[in-house]
Formats: sequence, structure tokens, C-alpha cells
Amino acid sequence: MERGMDASGGSTEASRQIRVRFTTKLPSPLRLPTTSLAVPSNLSRMGLSEIVNHLLKNMDSEYQFQPFDFLVDGELIRMPLEQFLLAKGISAEKVLEMEYIKAVAPRKEEDPCLHDDWVSAVDGSNTSFILTGCYDGLARIWKGGAVCTHILEGHGGAITSASVINRKGVESENSLYVATGSKDRSLRLWKFDAAEHVEHPLRIRAYKILQEHTSSVQSISSAPSGDMVCSGSWDCSIKLWEVKASEAEGDAVAIKKRKLRSDAAEHEESQLEGTATSTLVGHAQCVSSVVWPELQTIYSASWDHSIRQWDVQTGNETWNMVCGKALNCLDVGGESSALVVAGGSDPVLRIWDPRKPGTLAPVFQFSSHSSWITACKWHTRSWFHLLSASYDGKLMLWDLRTAWPLATIDSHKDKVLCADWWKSDSVISGGADSKLFICSGIQI
Repeated sequence: MERGMDASGGSTEASRQIRVRFTTKLPSPLRLPTTSLAVPSNLSRMGLSEIVNHLLKNMDSEYQFQPFDFLVDGELIRMPLEQFLLAKGISAEKVLEMEYIKAVAPRKEEDPCLHDDWVSAVDGSNTSFILTGCYDGLARIWKGGAVCTHILEGHGGAITSASVINRKGVESENSLYVATGSKDRSLRLWKFDAAEHVEHPLRIRAYKILQEHTSSVQSISSAPSGDMVCSGSWDCSIKLWEVKASEAEGDAVAIKKRKLRSDAAEHEESQLEGTATSTLVGHAQCVSSVVWPELQTIYSASWDHSIRQWDVQTGNETWNMVCGKALNCLDVGGESSALVVAGGSDPVLRIWDPRKPGTLAPVFQFSSHSSWITACKWHTRSWFHLLSASYDGKLMLWDLRTAWPLATIDSHKDKVLCADWWKSDSVISGGADSKLFICSGIQI
């Protein structure tokens, strides 16, 4: 370390100095010259961000300040620079290479979308709308995340899970398929035209009812191909179902005719009753979460404290990891879409790498929540970023390169029950305050 001139040219006799070189992979308007400069050793990331912003402003008077994060040897700085170097055993005598990246934090909170009861399920996989499931037994489509255009009615109990099904190569690009699971022990499949203009929310009914579970359906996930869904239930089983919408597609099932009244006239609507194509058995308690990331692989989490991997073709369990806690949520993503993240009946978010043989210990643990974790989700375009939600009323954004949350979102005034990413730059969440919140402007 040395004494001398600080980054702004002033004397810094009172502060020890570290020479740093700022580098970045950001586009040219945000790139600084690669010359080194001395900065005070007691700076944290906020002070470093201020220096970078002033240097960029000196290069371009039109530049608008923005927050940055800083990486040293692949790890984000979350303490004063001098402490960080000491903790990592990095010499302060050499020029420190420091990469700056855009800070991950929401920059805008939209007006919440109000519901009549707890918002218990949310899906943001379609960039045009948000799908929510509610304890009033209804699912809703929110176009642009603002206007409710469709209400999916028919369940006889609270909706626990809702999923947009990406059916590849089926009909027009405006035909959308949705699956919902409920405490009424059934799944329902829905189809509607997303481009249809509606003045008031259009009430639609399911084209197919799936009801072989003997207890509440807790979680659903669709296959990557979009032709099947799987469901996890309080009856301890996982069932697989076909999505196809008509007898013409090969369903040999009974058709129930129901009379439904519309504004114009009375008409009949067909509802298929589907049967499960297979059942995966092995869990000893509620199957709280299922994910179907690859055609032949399903992951499940349970209140029996285990995470299991299943071979779809054989129905056999291929990996079983016991973590000692009842689990509420599960997702697969990160590096090579291979890391498993789960949360449950304690405040700790845990991540495992099933590719590492001989160990069942988590490769990462994050413990900033103060209550049970209800949702966790990897960012689809990043190996490092994920989100979590909790009964503590908070959402947290995480980066595997630091043990501290990048951002904490506390929009909800009650338990957060579900969360997802939307349009890559937004976080959506539903809670016991009966609201859907959207926090946008997140740059990843």
C-alpha cells in the first residue's frame, strides 16, 4: 500500500491507498482507460461505484450515473477493500485488477395487481402476460402485467400451482395453453387466444380435467416439449399427464357435456377427463415441488426432506439427496443447467451439484432470510443469478459470487408465497396480501 494522490486528485495522507485497474466487458460507452490509479483502502463497493461513475462522467458529460458492482478473482466485493484483500489473502502491493459490472437491483416498482385472496402461484415464462393462481380458486391472465384479460374458472378449491405450457408447433402462435393445480385434488388444462381483444375479463373453462390424485395437488411443471405435464401431490405421488386437447389428437377418454351460459346464448362445451400415463412413487410425504427441465428427467422436492431425480422413461429414481429439512420449493439451472436449488422449513437457501460424486453437501448456502423459504428460481440467461421468496415478506436476488443478497425487495406486507422472473429484467411475486407485485429494471 502507498500514500499519494486519490482518484480525484486530492491528498490522502489520512487514508492508506491501493492501486487498482478498472476493467469491464460492458460496451464502449461504459469503458474506462486501463491505466491504474490509487484509491482509499477503506472504500466499499458504493465508493468504488462513485469513482467509476465520476470517471465516466469526465469522459462524457451526457453520461447518467448508475450503480456498479465489482469482481476480484471472480468474487463480488461486499466489504471494505482492505478487509476483502485480507480475507482472500490477496497482496495489496500489486495493482489490483477489478472488473466492474452493472449492479443487479430493481429500479422501478409497478402498481400491484389486486386479487380477491392470497396469490399462491405465478408464472412469468411468457413475455406478453403474467399467469397467476389464487386462493379464490381462479387463475388470471394479466396482459402486460397490468390488465386482467382472462379468468380461468372451474376449480373447487384454492389454486396451488399454475404453469404456461409451451406447445411447440401446435396451431397458431396465439393459441396458449395453461395448466393449473388445486387443493380440490385436480389439475385443469386451459386453451385460449392471447391476441383476442377483450373489453372485460373473458371467463373461460378448462378443456381437460385431470383428477386421479387422492389429495391436494401442490406443484405442476410442463415437459420441455410441451406435450405433457407432471404434478406433485400431498398423496406423496408424482403423476404424468398428456396435454393434447381433442379426441382427434388421440384421447380415448370420456367427454362430459356441460351447459354454460354466455352473454349471447346458451351453448355446450366439452370437457375431457384425462388419465395419468404414469405414476412415480417413492416420496414418503407431500411432494411440494416438481421441475421438468429435460425431456427424460424430472426433479422433485418433498416434505420428507429429500430431493429426487427421476428417469421419465423407466419411472425409476436415479438420484436421491436428503437435506434434513422439509422442502417447499425447487428449481434446476445455473452452470450448464445442472445446479439444484431448494428452500424449505428454515431460512437457508441451499444449492447442490449432482454432477459431483461422493458428496451430498450443498455447494452454496445463503442464509439472509428470517423465515421459511417458499420460492426459488434461477435466471434463465445467467449461470450466477437466482431469486428467493420467504414467509418473512421479502424477495432476495442472489449471485453465486457472493454470500450476501444483491438486493432485497420488501414490497409485500405479508408472507410471499410465490415468485418468478419475467422478461429477464423483472421479478414478479404473489403473497398473502392478495397482491401481485412487479419490480422491473433489473439488469443481468
